[in-house]
Amino acid sequence: MKKNISASLEKNLQDLQTEFDNSADLMIRRMQVCGVPAALVSMEGLVNKLNIAESILNPILQAELEEKNPVKLFSLLETRILSTTDHNTFTDQEELMTFLLNGFAIFLLDGCGKALAAGVQGYAYRSIAEPQNENSQKGSRESFVEPFLINMSMIRRRIRDPRLKFERLVVGKRSRTNLLLCYVRDVAAKELVDGIREKLLQADMETVMGSGYIAPFVSKQESGFFFVGAGRSERPDTVCGKLVEGRVAVIIDGTPSVLVLPRLFVENFQTFDDYVNRPFYAFFTRILKYIAFFLSLFFPGFYVATAAFHPELLPQPLLIKIAQSEVSTPFPLMLELLLIHIIYEIMREAGLRAPKPLGHAVSIVGALVIGDMAVSSGLVGPPTLMVVAVTATAAYVTPSLYEISSVIRLVMIFVGGWLGFWGLMLGVFLVLVNICSETVYGIPFSAPVSPFSWKSMRDVFWRSSWKRLGRRDARIQDLPGSKLFSGEKQKESSENRK
Repeated sequence: MKKNISASLEKNLQDLQTEFDNSADLMIRRMQVCGVPAALVSMEGLVNKLNIAESILNPILQAELEEKNPVKLFSLLETRILSTTDHNTFTDQEELMTFLLNGFAIFLLDGCGKALAAGVQGYAYRSIAEPQNENSQKGSRESFVEPFLINMSMIRRRIRDPRLKFERLVVGKRSRTNLLLCYVRDVAAKELVDGIREKLLQADMETVMGSGYIAPFVSKQESGFFFVGAGRSERPDTVCGKLVEGRVAVIIDGTPSVLVLPRLFVENFQTFDDYVNRPFYAFFTRILKYIAFFLSLFFPGFYVATAAFHPELLPQPLLIKIAQSEVSTPFPLMLELLLIHIIYEIMREAGLRAPKPLGHAVSIVGALVIGDMAVSSGLVGPPTLMVVAVTATAAYVTPSLYEISSVIRLVMIFVGGWLGFWGLMLGVFLVLVNICSETVYGIPFSAPVSPFSWKSMRDVFWRSSWKRLGRRDARIQDLPGSKLFSGEKQKESSENRK
């Protein structure tokens, strides 16, 4: 039930002090306006004090008004004195708390049951810099930052279309985190937008501190699933490219990356450089990415299965090398690979989490322990170390799939060392079935490869030239097997029902 702002200034200030328990960052500036008590309330660190002085305090205190009626005086201040500032007038206490915690300054006047929120946000934030995880040789050097309003402006600057819409939502009972639902009205399917909005509003969360908090709620999947149907990007140009294809972006305040829904499997192998390089080179790099991904998943398991169960498939010189190394090591081949992979993952986590001054020391220790001492001491053989090195390098070619590949890789090592090729093939089919059987918001995760569409294959394994890509708008809801309706499909469906 809504609670209106009281006409008593003292009661309003007392309610605020009680709500915040006299918190140190609650700032209250009392004043007299034409003999009527007033107050300006703001949060320390969320506002720009210079803007407050120039845009609110000086105009109000220097105003020459003879009106004594609080309601009429408030109206004069709103329409004449503060008309140049970004302001909102409201009567609900819940709105007062929302504006106050979002960096607005709240003006209250005794005898008037209204409040005025002036936009004077001025908190410190990190400047726009180059992307850290999605580097591009020929693309933009801008990446998203933490304040969601700046991220919104970076998207608007690239898509100057009035049909680009931003919807503000608040999620988190305590954090009250601002979210922006972003889509192009005449391109995105209404069913998709409504489904994502509903999932966000139903998210029962106390706090939201990052995109990982929201992703499980909005990545609508219909079965147990290795892969995630929600993508993340820190590049504005990449997000804009997805928006014009009918996808929906979720901008989260305080997070330098944007969720993009839905995300298909083939998009993990696409980068912005593919669209600025020549088509033949884009085809070459994409094939490399697919090969690297499957190497990162199955190469260690294939090595174990071949050496343990099917040695006749290996060339004789290589088989002799593997046999010699296994004689000098104390562990079975499967245990040896599992051990060295776990050590590598430990070293990787240490390099990521350690302070930067210690990062080089961790890298040196890791190289000495894994690269030299492990072989010299006889714990692992050189062929095993080579397999781990190739696998680790291949995994970084598709960084968005690293978490999945690192876990599946260990499973494939175990299955390959236990059941040989039969177990390895079983694992391959389980991964493929998992990819092909999943749908995200009514769109097959494996589209457009399965169900197959020749027209949609122009930007999967190879990339067609822009003379072909620019002929027709590619919309996510038009993919084969999609249960979403575009505007034209929705119209045809309604006419058929009639």
